[in-house]
Amino acid sequence: MAGSPAPGLDSLETAIDLAIAEVRAARERAAEAEKQAEQSAAMLRQFVEGEEDPGTLSRRVAALEAENRDLRRRIELGRAGIDRIAASIRFLENRQ
Repeated sequence: MAGSPAPGLDSLETAIDLAIAEVRAARERAAEAEKQAEQSAAMLRQFVEGEEDPGTLSRRVAALEAENRDLRRRIELGRAGIDRIAASIRFLENRQ
């Protein structure tokens, strides 16, 4: 049939769209992690310069570390999703 899409092309396009969405989400999470790292560095500078109370700094660092663990977990989940989508794309490509 002239002009009809190859079998599985719709599935491939869907998988690519999902991969793009996962990459965008991973980039957003990475940007958030960078923001958190910058905040940590700023707090450390304040502490070293004597501008921050050690107890307050300790609580803020603990909160940031918890957020960092959560962000790392979310990044790993995103990577796993990207790996699954890439495997689906490879499978669909091999079927053609």
